Amino acid sequence: MEKKINVPIKDDCIADLKIGDVISLTGNILTARDQAHKRILEKGAPRDIDGAAIFHAGPIITEERDNYKMVAVGPTTSMRMNPYQSDVIAMGPKIIIGKGGMDDTVREALIENQAVYAVATGGCAALYVDAVKNIESVDWLDLGMPEAIWNLKVKDFGPLIVAMDSKGNSLYD
Repeated sequence: MEKKINVPIKDDCIADLKIGDVISLTGNILTARDQAHKRILEKGAPRDIDGAAIFHAGPIITEERDNYKMVAVGPTTSMRMNPYQSDVIAMGPKIIIGKGGMDDTVREALIENQAVYAVATGGCAALYVDAVKNIESVDWLDLGMPEAIWNLKVKDFGPLIVAMDSKGNSLYD
């Protein structure tokens, strides 16, 4: 059974999640890859990320008359964010989404900050884009389209599988 979660996310919702749970998200999610994570640590997040869902993704987006349209959005390899992720998690996001797993420093940050890491299935970028209802804004477009932070309004974004929970359990063990 799929658990539906509203974003921004509350701590009590995270405490109930365990590895293997299938979830979907409704609300706003932010895309962020390694350069965005690095800049968040250098300059602070461009928007409030407390209770946020951060998606390791490099979306494909077209621009027509100052209007952005999402073509595809799939997960990118999360391990590239390992050097930054623990410190970003300490800033308040509750769900990190990506593929391929993350290291033990991230596992510890998930425990300390009551957060989870969920995996999105690679190759399903067209499926995930159907859940994106609107591109609400973009930050740091100077990093390039895939590295910018895209603020996406989503409905039933998933399925996502909890791969690392807030109690230190990991599907990768």
